[in-house]
Amino acid sequence: MSATPEVSPKLKTLGPIPMLIFGSRWLQLPLYVGLIVAQGVYVVLFLKELWHLFAHSFDFTEQQIMLAVLGLIDVVMISNLLVMVIVGGYETFVSRLNLQGHPDEPEWLSHVNASVLKIKLAMAIIGISSIHLLRTFIEAGGLASGKTSYTEAGVMWQTIIHTVFILSAIGIAVVDRISNAAVAEAREGAH
Repeated sequence: MSATPEVSPKLKTLGPIPMLIFGSRWLQLPLYVGLIVAQGVYVVLFLKELWHLFAHSFDFTEQQIMLAVLGLIDVVMISNLLVMVIVGGYETFVSRLNLQGHPDEPEWLSHVNASVLKIKLAMAIIGISSIHLLRTFIEAGGLASGKTSYTEAGVMWQTIIHTVFILSAIGIAVVDRISNAAVAEAREGAH
């Protein structure tokens, strides 16, 4: 029996420079912890807005209630975006969470990588932008009467920006699909 511990064939010893470069991924940990704190702030904001809606439920108009509910939905969607960035980013760029078999493992986490994360984030941003645009359109009904803080130019620019988000997401998806097809083709050519 040997006195030297055996190294698993799966583990590869890295030199000092590669170890430093690979280990630098842990510098992202405080960033993810900061996003968790930001999510806590969003929980406080949600509760504050929910209380505001409840406190004014008898004196708000239907439109004011709808705008308040859209505000709550907006907070939830941003919170969902934070979860995707925190969990998906940590899993993709820092370290594995080893959640396989855990009953609360998110379904999407099993196939997350940088490409999937980019597309999911783009879709979440479009969803958030859609809520903002819907709120703008509802409030823009008062443009003619001057009862809103929105201007025609502001509504137009918000619509253009939303359209750019959609086109960007389509572009990301197309580039991702082309890249995946090229990788698959290269694999088939190697066999």
